Amino acid sequence: QVHLVESGGGLVQAGGSLRLSCTAADLNFFNYAMGWFRQAPGKEREGISGINWSGTMTYYVDSVKGRFTIPRDNAKNTVYLEMASLNPEHTAIYYCAAASGYGGGWLKRLAEADFAYWGQGTQVTVSS
Repeated sequence: QVHLVESGGGLVQAGGSLRLSCTAADLNFFNYAMGWFRQAPGKEREGISGINWSGTMTYYVDSVKGRFTIPRDNAKNTVYLEMASLNPEHTAIYYCAAASGYGGGWLKRLAEADFAYWGQGTQVTVSS
């Protein structure tokens, strides 16, 4: 059974940074594109970033461009979400997910239906 485990969430002050990690078990990690999603209080979950299997293609929603990055380390079966200049609007539960494929133009959609496996989420709270 595939497991995705997120870590690195917590409480941070506005202007601070966090790095989330997502480590996969029982998954041929290098065969999967990966994505990060978030669900803010009272809102639907949204895709915010994706990366193809090799790390050569990355996608971001406009609201996080220039602020978040999504590197991956296939040797460690881990994808990261590096977040900088955080503000209270970034408060959410952050989820990683493994897509059903290596990644291509479709990954840009960051559509939940394209992702087969999900982590349990990690809470990020940004205080003002």
